[in-house]
Amino acid sequence: MNKIRVRFAPSPTGYLHIGGLRSALYNYLFAKKNNGTFILRIEDTDQKRHVKKSVENLIKSLQWAGLDYDEGTYLKNSKFQIPNSKFIESKNYPGIAEIGEYGPYIQSERLDIYQKYAEQLVKEEKAYYCFCTPERLDQMRKDQIAAKQAPMYDKYCLKNLTQEEINKNLKNNCPRTIRLKIDPGETLEFSDIIRGAVKFETGTIDDQVLLKSDGYPTYHLAGVVDDHLMKITHVIRGEEWLPSTPKHILLYQTFGWEPPKFAHLPLLLNPDRTKLSKRQGDVSVEDYIQKGYLREAIINFVALLGWNPGKGSTKEFFSLNELVKEFELKKVHKAGAIFDLKKLDWINSQYIKKLTISELYQESLEFFKRKDFYNNALPEKKSEEYLRKVLAVEQERLANLAGVGENDRFFFEDVEYDKELLRWKNMSDEELKNSLEKSKNISENISEADWTKENLEKILLEAAGEKRGELLWPLRVSLTGEKKSPPPFEIAWVLGKDETLKRLKQAIDIL
Repeated sequence: MNKIRVRFAPSPTGYLHIGGLRSALYNYLFAKKNNGTFILRIEDTDQKRHVKKSVENLIKSLQWAGLDYDEGTYLKNSKFQIPNSKFIESKNYPGIAEIGEYGPYIQSERLDIYQKYAEQLVKEEKAYYCFCTPERLDQMRKDQIAAKQAPMYDKYCLKNLTQEEINKNLKNNCPRTIRLKIDPGETLEFSDIIRGAVKFETGTIDDQVLLKSDGYPTYHLAGVVDDHLMKITHVIRGEEWLPSTPKHILLYQTFGWEPPKFAHLPLLLNPDRTKLSKRQGDVSVEDYIQKGYLREAIINFVALLGWNPGKGSTKEFFSLNELVKEFELKKVHKAGAIFDLKKLDWINSQYIKKLTISELYQESLEFFKRKDFYNNALPEKKSEEYLRKVLAVEQERLANLAGVGENDRFFFEDVEYDKELLRWKNMSDEELKNSLEKSKNISENISEADWTKENLEKILLEAAGEKRGELLWPLRVSLTGEKKSPPPFEIAWVLGKDETLKRLKQAIDIL
């Protein structure tokens, strides 16, 4: 059996889509599980859709996820030999050289390869030149739609142009494409690893364009040629590419090449079962990085979008290495996978809970620095010691790191409240004042050395007795100004003795 070789082949149209990350992850896992090779290839033949810096962003997102590719174009000090091609180096994306020694294979730098193979098919009379103008093609489609026919090319140039006319057009450098000659009336069948047997009728397949008038190949030609030259054994990609697969298999047959095995992954769906799209929320990996989702949580969550370890397994948490051991394509589902943000939040919260406070501090610092309440706080409230205390209190409740401090701004800002918020149920003004005075006296009698979370909890609970609300509610509101917050002993521990007494005095003064 040939060594497993797979590729992730995104188009540079923006940031890495979460569905793209899943495709990359499954390809990576399959390659590593089978001691194979994971290749990165940028399919940028549609120059109109190219977004500046998207290649660099794609690579950085893959590196962030830990999905390092094994093979690509050598960039830094020499040139890299791509199979059956001339020596090339990455000239279209110089920024890639800053990311690593090897960049991805880049289709826009391989145009001569695709042109050679397209012209070869013309010589073999398996493809033909098409000189139809955009205006004629547009009118043809309108007429077909009006006649309730499926819009597809009518083979005009194949049927009507003489060799003399073709030669004349070529000599005059008339705009032209190259189309694949497809014979209708045949049934095409292939076996998909995930979906099983798939059948298509060739009569539903257009004489597809292989080479566009600008000299760039279509996705279909470039992908098939590259997969053949790069000896790809398995094409693992999204279900949206399933309708293109017959075109690719026809191309393999036309060239006389053996096609790879195909595996089409289920669609990613919103909770309402519509296709996951930007209109309904964040879809790029970068969006989730910016919101403070941990790498391990995203990889874990994405792996479960269409795959699970099998019947009888209750395991929900997997490291990347564990996923490599467990992953099998036959365990990928056919049905669409629901992208459940609540599930992602829960998984992420579990990973946050597993972090040490030192790790959580390192991961959270950049998110604190984005907050106005942090930037405007006193210097002592920006110290590592203080932030580690804040995080120790918040850790159990964080769904993502972008939420640090958001529900607990009272740790960084002065608090404001009215008298009624301080009041526990039907307490009188005198009872309320006595409660706050009691908390103040207790706090004053605790030394700085004993000002620990555990000690504060023990002393305050003992002092409250069975009527906890009467002591702890006014204390908590005086420290936070909020109806809901962590327990008062945790807040007092973070604020410190001086700040706790200051806020208690302010609360007493408004009574």
